[in-house]
Amino acid sequence: MSAHCRNTDLLQGKRIVIKIGSSLLVDDEHGTIHRKWLAALAEDVAQMCARGQEVLIVSSGAIAVGRRHLKLSDGNLRLEEKQAAAATGMLRLAHAYQEELAHHDLTMAQVLMTLDDSENRRRYLNARNTLETLLRLSVVPLINENDTVATDEIRLGDNDRLGARVAAMVSADILILLSDVDGLYSADPRKYDSATIIPEVHEITSEIEAMAGQAQSQVGTGGMVTKLIAAKVAVGAGCSMVIANGHELNPVRRIEDGATCTWFIPKGTPRTARKHWIAGTLNPVGKLIIDDGALKALQSGKSLLPAGVAGVEGEFQKGDAVIVVNVNATEVGCGLTAYSAADARLLMGHKSSEIEDLLGYRGSDELIHRDNLVLS
Repeated sequence: MSAHCRNTDLLQGKRIVIKIGSSLLVDDEHGTIHRKWLAALAEDVAQMCARGQEVLIVSSGAIAVGRRHLKLSDGNLRLEEKQAAAATGMLRLAHAYQEELAHHDLTMAQVLMTLDDSENRRRYLNARNTLETLLRLSVVPLINENDTVATDEIRLGDNDRLGARVAAMVSADILILLSDVDGLYSADPRKYDSATIIPEVHEITSEIEAMAGQAQSQVGTGGMVTKLIAAKVAVGAGCSMVIANGHELNPVRRIEDGATCTWFIPKGTPRTARKHWIAGTLNPVGKLIIDDGALKALQSGKSLLPAGVAGVEGEFQKGDAVIVVNVNATEVGCGLTAYSAADARLLMGHKSSEIEDLLGYRGSDELIHRDNLVLS
């Protein structure tokens, strides 16, 4: 399949994450936001939303904006200076996005994350649920690295990897990395006239990794190395990833129209990849015993509700993997629980409408959502 045909995949993806590099968004010299470029991006996002697609934005640029506003010196900043710059720049960055999206009657919500939020399973589920709820309410999440509290997270290429982690977290179909390069080349095109674009990558081999270069931007920190790391995370989650030059206006539309870029193609879908992760990677730490009615519901593709649970064994926390068995102790599946063992014992046998009375707060209606469940 040609790269141009792949570009039309953007029209088919249901859920799309767009990662914006600092060099696209922020003026190198003055640290001001490129409002004309951002306005054109907002047009792209509005067009995607109008055709029923869900869009999440992962944006760099907070430190680049804040350091100029605070008149910090050029060159490397100390950690506390980066955090101060991020705190200042983040506010201006979010306001600019909000203004431009509002011109298209789109609502934006800012979500601050660190890589740890995508690695700690409990925080991972909380973040996933928040993002899912925002998308269900037709809100465009703007996700930033939480640089103001990060320590080791502020380092080379975090937002490339954060974009991939977010894409995996929400089971996105496509991750778009908008950068200052057209894609992956066979060699550094700045040095070698013979360098050619690699339109598609189906496997990230040592040969592919050897093609990666270094960061060149004054305001950005990512290079092709970090983009390949992001690609491994994305395709491992069943998500296609595309690297494209975003400097021109309406960068997403340009990809759809056939702009030069590199696509990384997964072997499976987001759903199959997530199910594989749950079934083959996680170590179950507890057990839920379900009745025959619940078993039939699961087999028809539904979620596990508290009313169908007849017993709870073991001690586990929200987000842990648990085995699901029938009344004859036969394993029927494995999934991620939305409640701790203590709460599950209080909820078992009860209707979802009773959750708030039993726990004192209204949590998930399901004990295990169908997206977090793999049947044996």
